[in-house]
Amino acid sequence: MAYLFEEAKIAYVKGLQVLDSRGDPAVEVTIVTEGGGIGKAIAPAGASKGKYEAVEIRDTNLKAYKGRGVYTAIRNVNTVISNALIGLNAVNYRYVDRKLIELDGTPNKSKLGVNAVTATSLANIKAASDTLGLPLFVFLGGFTARTLPVPMMNIINGGLHAGNELSIQEFMIMPINADKFSEALRMAVEVYKELKNYLKNKYGALAVNVGDEGGFAPPMKETAEALDALVESIKLAGYEPGKDILIALDCAATQFYDSKSGKYRIDCKELGKDELIKFYKELCERYPIFSIEDPLHEEDFEGFKELRSLLKGKPKIIGDDLTVTNIERVKKAIDVGAIDGVIIKVNQVGTVSEVEDVIKLVRGEGLIAIVSHRSGESEDVSIAHLAVGFSTGFIKTGAPARGERTVKYNELLRIEDWLGEESTYFGKKL
Repeated sequence: MAYLFEEAKIAYVKGLQVLDSRGDPAVEVTIVTEGGGIGKAIAPAGASKGKYEAVEIRDTNLKAYKGRGVYTAIRNVNTVISNALIGLNAVNYRYVDRKLIELDGTPNKSKLGVNAVTATSLANIKAASDTLGLPLFVFLGGFTARTLPVPMMNIINGGLHAGNELSIQEFMIMPINADKFSEALRMAVEVYKELKNYLKNKYGALAVNVGDEGGFAPPMKETAEALDALVESIKLAGYEPGKDILIALDCAATQFYDSKSGKYRIDCKELGKDELIKFYKELCERYPIFSIEDPLHEEDFEGFKELRSLLKGKPKIIGDDLTVTNIERVKKAIDVGAIDGVIIKVNQVGTVSEVEDVIKLVRGEGLIAIVSHRSGESEDVSIAHLAVGFSTGFIKTGAPARGERTVKYNELLRIEDWLGEESTYFGKKL
């Protein structure tokens, strides 16, 4: 144990400004242990952000990158964070995370920047697992971690992720009727290819331009138009909607909510809360929808509860902007009865430990946890390991296109291969 402690001591911490998938600067952190373990991680960034998310630091006072630079956050990594972490045991990641939380000292990571904290926390667990010679998912979940998640693929983009007139932000497919993750991935890719042909034939070549998360951004205006396209593409690929492949929605309703009028602008209409709830109910009667994420604005816990009560678990009501991976907001949503599950994003809260605590809380209540990417991503594959290591059963990481999305799917394929016959696929449990 003494030898392990020495080997796992953090010897080097370095921040570097790199680019994310939107060409915006991002924080990368490298951590090296005394034993030569290396961990690199890049903090992602969202376009559609919850009001209560932890705060990233950008160089808004500088001309470089039009104020989007992260040199201040990098400086925090290379001074305050580095000085505090060197000598700590990387394997004791919860203690390292607690030190990061104490160093920042704010409720929303606004002193050091959640981009600096997130990249450091993720780099640390990677350095720890590398020191021990273990895959990251095994380091997090032990040798019983073997469940590959259902991919929730955003293959039609709307809202802030696209330039079309769709109010709902993400239209996703979920391949469930597969024995292995690799089979499920193949099914989803086949539907994605059929959707491309369908959109090109119906709307023209410009319809297959892609949005931030690799999904197509066709010139659609109405929600049903997108859902019909998904259903038809599933059929064209030879699968049965509702049996082989389900549909999920991320509404990001805060983005089309007018707080002054109390109305939601969707499908070229203005709907009140009751009208919008009725609208969702009608969609669920027509389409095989597994879950609806953020169906109402981020302050409306009671509205979430009303919709959830009406739908009775079919589909699931998921919090993201409502809950922002913040344990206090998640507790409130659970107490109110507002949700069936939550989206898990490390950079909404900052550290792996805080993510782990939220997942344990949610799973302990019999609800679901969905590990998720952000629209501004990178080649970092941490979330693939978080989904398997913490056995969440679900992952959102975009369409099977764009390298920053496919790199996560490829990592899950590697994990499945590493597990061999021991791997299981969560889809058959739905």
